[in-house]
Amino acid sequence: MSSLLPGADGRARCAWASTDAEYMRYHDEEWGFPLHGDRALFEKMALEGFQAGLSWITILRKRPRFREVFAGFDPAVVAEFDDDDVERLMADAGIIRNRAKILATIGNARLVTEMAPGVLDEFMWSFAPDPGIRPRSFEDVPAVTAESTAMSKALRAKGFRFVGATTMYALMQSSGMVDDHVEGCWRA
Repeated sequence: MSSLLPGADGRARCAWASTDAEYMRYHDEEWGFPLHGDRALFEKMALEGFQAGLSWITILRKRPRFREVFAGFDPAVVAEFDDDDVERLMADAGIIRNRAKILATIGNARLVTEMAPGVLDEFMWSFAPDPGIRPRSFEDVPAVTAESTAMSKALRAKGFRFVGATTMYALMQSSGMVDDHVEGCWRA
């Protein structure tokens, strides 16, 4: 499979962006762009955790509802969710109804609120590697790196859940800690 796919607009994109309009928008406007802020990174962490075992397009399509029911991913609000909120979320067909992932998101929010403002951002970005060589093809893009493994271990040591090394590498890609747009992609 080719690592690039030409779009109707004439731009070559990473082939994973396919021809789906939402995937193309995400690829062009978000993926690989530096993202900062505790709330924004908490949202990425939560959504990447919900994505585990599913396709990212499923999460993108459900993201507006996730944002709505998780109070815009404001860690202070989510940290206050109780058993009634868990049941409300489990009944909401607009999100991924996985009790373990819902409980992890609430627990992770509580951990974020125990940190001083800006600490989550600083902590997560401390694992960003120095810019490397741009991948020439998908075969050059890893699923896990030493940095994502270290981030995962450090987050787990703090009590965070659903933060495995593969999930954290996806977060690193989506938040711009690494730029895996392949050579020839118009965003590269």
